[in-house]
Amino acid sequence: MKTKVYIGIRWKFLAVFIGCIALTLLFVLLGWLLASYWIVYRPYNVPIRWVINHIGSQTTAVVLGVSFFVFLYIAATRSFVRNAKELAAVLEDMASGRLHASADVKTADELGTIAGNINSLSEQIHSYLEEIHHGLTEIAKGHFDYQIPVRENHELGRIADSINAMSEQLNRSIQEERNAEKTKNDLITGVSHDLRTPLTTILGFLEIIDKDRYTDEVELRYYMNIAYEKSLTLKKLIDDLFEYTRINNGMPLHLQELDVGGFFQQLAEEFVPSLEKAGMTLQIHAPEQPVTVRADGDHLVRAYENLISNAIKYGSSGKYIDIYIAQEDGHVSMRICNDGEPIPKQDLPYIFERFYRIEKSRSKATGGTGLGLAITKSIIEVHGGQISVESSTKQTVFETRLPAAVPSPI
Repeated sequence: MKTKVYIGIRWKFLAVFIGCIALTLLFVLLGWLLASYWIVYRPYNVPIRWVINHIGSQTTAVVLGVSFFVFLYIAATRSFVRNAKELAAVLEDMASGRLHASADVKTADELGTIAGNINSLSEQIHSYLEEIHHGLTEIAKGHFDYQIPVRENHELGRIADSINAMSEQLNRSIQEERNAEKTKNDLITGVSHDLRTPLTTILGFLEIIDKDRYTDEVELRYYMNIAYEKSLTLKKLIDDLFEYTRINNGMPLHLQELDVGGFFQQLAEEFVPSLEKAGMTLQIHAPEQPVTVRADGDHLVRAYENLISNAIKYGSSGKYIDIYIAQEDGHVSMRICNDGEPIPKQDLPYIFERFYRIEKSRSKATGGTGLGLAITKSIIEVHGGQISVESSTKQTVFETRLPAAVPSPI
């Protein structure tokens, strides 16, 4: 289309140019014939003879021919130039920001085609800008799920797409902020409840002791023992809460290469008394070649202590705890498996949430704070890893994946 219009304009100007030349030659020829006719008649021939004698017939013919050609060319292209100027003014208006400007050129020639295209473009841009403006108004009202229509192969479509992406990101940020606020409130509620319960018990027994409402020393020691146990529970909750907060607020990591097999061998030795008491055996299945990760050993100890402790507490009806170590796809997989009572399916999606406890007598008896698995998950994630859990009547499996250590160049 653009090529046809350009060629049509060139041919039109060429036709006008040739036509003007032809008419100019005809004008010069007619002038020469008339001059030849009038030169023999007095007194009409006096000016003609004067011109011929003082200026020259050829010079006169050239001057008159050029003047006539210029007049004809200007007259023939006047409307075309006027329409072109109008189109230029419209384009200047659009360039200055008045994108709804329109051209009032209704000729059937190429300029009419250009004018129609400009008007169509102006209307298209204006209507699309109205859609974008409406979308921005809706977003400004808080309707972040509003989507501006995206026209393909359109420059403004890229802007609309960017606005939609910005709106989605803003919506996600607001939802995350709301979730963070809810999380903070839930945290305060959970901490208040878990701190108040043992503290109330401690204060109750201390009040009995303070007012000498016990019968003998045996009863006194009994009350003191309960208060002491509750104080330990309170201390553990505060320690776990401090650890969880410290991890999630960006704790510093002292990374170094860690042999995963050796790490679990040392960790297993610490649990020998607990394993013997529970009548369980811990087995480590590791490749012959060393498997290493870059991690902070002190923090990983805390994470896997929680997992092994839980395996002993809740898998005591089984006999074995198996730890499988494998390296695959640039990651090191560590699976801690135990037999025993499975975790209910309805609890699995929430098992890593803070203060979440499975509402069974076993969880109450163990005296957990509900922060152990949340701390473990946070430690694994700050190391760039992942943790998941599966549980069935056969076994419960906690799997962690950490990035494998990149071998140092020799």
